[in-house]
Amino acid sequence: MHRQTRIRLALLLASLAAFAGLTGLRAGDAPKQTGSSAEAPLARPAASAAVKAKPLTPSIEKALAYLAGQQNQHGGWGQGGGWRNDLQGGGRIEGANVSDPPDVANTSAAALALLRAGNTPREGKYAGNLVRAAEFLCASIEKSDSKSLYVTDIRGTQVQGKIGPYVDTFLAAMVLAELKGHMPDEKSEKRLVAALNKTIGKIEDNQKADGTFAGNTAWASVFSQGLASKGLNRASQAGGEVKQQSLVRAENQAKDSFDPKSGTFMASKPPAAGGAGLGGAGAGLSELGGIKGSPGSGGIAGPAAGRAATTAPAAGPSDAGVPIYTAGNSVAALQESVNTNRLQEKKARDILAKPTSSKADKDKAEADLKRFAEVENTCEQATHAVVKRLQDQQFIQGFGSNGGEEFLSYMNISETLVVKGGKDWASWDKSMIDNLTRIQDKDGAWSGQHCITGKTFCTATALLVLMADRAPVPTVAKIKGGK
Repeated sequence: MHRQTRIRLALLLASLAAFAGLTGLRAGDAPKQTGSSAEAPLARPAASAAVKAKPLTPSIEKALAYLAGQQNQHGGWGQGGGWRNDLQGGGRIEGANVSDPPDVANTSAAALALLRAGNTPREGKYAGNLVRAAEFLCASIEKSDSKSLYVTDIRGTQVQGKIGPYVDTFLAAMVLAELKGHMPDEKSEKRLVAALNKTIGKIEDNQKADGTFAGNTAWASVFSQGLASKGLNRASQAGGEVKQQSLVRAENQAKDSFDPKSGTFMASKPPAAGGAGLGGAGAGLSELGGIKGSPGSGGIAGPAAGRAATTAPAAGPSDAGVPIYTAGNSVAALQESVNTNRLQEKKARDILAKPTSSKADKDKAEADLKRFAEVENTCEQATHAVVKRLQDQQFIQGFGSNGGEEFLSYMNISETLVVKGGKDWASWDKSMIDNLTRIQDKDGAWSGQHCITGKTFCTATALLVLMADRAPVPTVAKIKGGK
């Protein structure tokens, strides 16, 4: 059956389920059980944390309570204050009375934080919040068209303006993949899987051959590019319908963003000739040792670099001239590809070991194993290049002050290093705990000082950094990584 036909059929069944009264929970309510079907989620590969998770601290508990308290009555989260893009006259809309409707990106980020704390729509203190968040996300995706890369009709958010217009879609893929198999009943599970398949279909249908997406331009769109890779891989790891071609394209894009010979990271792959495709003033290309084309080499982009990236976005993903943005996204995307490949490695080896396998199947299996090894080698080199800079405060400070982009960069690095474990992970994790706890607001939230300033996204991503030791990693990836 064709993907779109399956999606339409699943969405029809989901809509009927919703009409019949799928759920009706308030924040904090326990999800309703509907019989034995609630105990039989769809199968998914085994996954667990890469290391022994630390207990939740009072700081984390306070932040989780803050997030839960900000959830909209319809199940979504707004950005939590701050400016919005003025879609009519350009520029920003600021002030105390700026509207803040719930949107998919902030809801996805908040839901991921609640999930990471050990909650699911079936159990935990915030189970009811997650059920309602899933309903909000599914409703938005169901309402979206079938062809574009959008899954929401909300526009002008900080997250869209700063890291990409399709960030809602990529974040939704991530959280739906992690929710898959954990919904409280069969009807809600089918509805979520249909929404996930539709979201993945949108990503795949709009993905270019080089792994990027047309129109994905923003101040630091390298983040949404990285989240797209995470979304595809997390969905595949959860047993979702993801084409191998899409995974390989995302994998190649991540590989192209790192040069093993020089140990440098690039937001966009340099054009074959002329060098015209990288945007202005270092907006598209950065190195761990400095920023090509930008003033100085201290590793922190000045205001001019940020404005150049806004007014003249690169042909490919842009990093606003901030090295940690590209480095974090590159290693995170590579690590996700490695995690996915390790799930597929056993199948390839089984094909080679099976006497009845055809020559074509064996040739493909050998090619896959060679590709897996190349990606893993690149990931190790890229991670090593990042580790070498973790004592460089200018590199760590990113743009120079904390914004949602910095918290997201720290999350990317944390979720990469935790798979490796060891002293590098332990040292980095301690430094993040010390820093983030120190700058936490009195109400339990985190705020941004530049670009993405909304408290929802900043709080959710800060929590994802602090709880990176709870991030799901396919069991086979964890075992191999530990060796």
